[in-house]
Amino acid sequence: MLKKLLDTSDDWAPTVARLTLGTVFFAHGAQKVLGWWGGYGFAGTMHFFTAGMGIPAPLAFLAIMAEFLGGLGLLVGALSRIAAFGIFTNMAVAIATVHRHFGFFMNWFGNQKGEGYEYHLLAMALAVVIMIRGAGALSVDREVSKRLG
Repeated sequence: MLKKLLDTSDDWAPTVARLTLGTVFFAHGAQKVLGWWGGYGFAGTMHFFTAGMGIPAPLAFLAIMAEFLGGLGLLVGALSRIAAFGIFTNMAVAIATVHRHFGFFMNWFGNQKGEGYEYHLLAMALAVVIMIRGAGALSVDREVSKRLG
């Protein structure tokens, strides 16, 4: 079971998808957990999610961790399929609950009340590549999988 979860090739296509998605979501997660790059930090984000958006605290915590730990896991290629699944789920929920109301496109010109969901679809597509193909080259998953035989 573990071998199948970690199994991946030295293919560079999933590696590029993994590193791109990992970079973006580690940055977003670091805003939420550490307050980096103008983020609210963990307490502020939890308050915004629970009090401001009405998300139950356990689900808010999982969403924050999916971005932060999922992004970190993708950067090093550890448990990449699980990390990608967490990010995929976050993006699907974000579309269903918030962003679908604003249409497809991002708010390039500031004339919408919020952001559309095009970014979320791109993130979901990268996550699907990782869930199907694994972490690819230069990953912890690849090294562990080789050792498991």
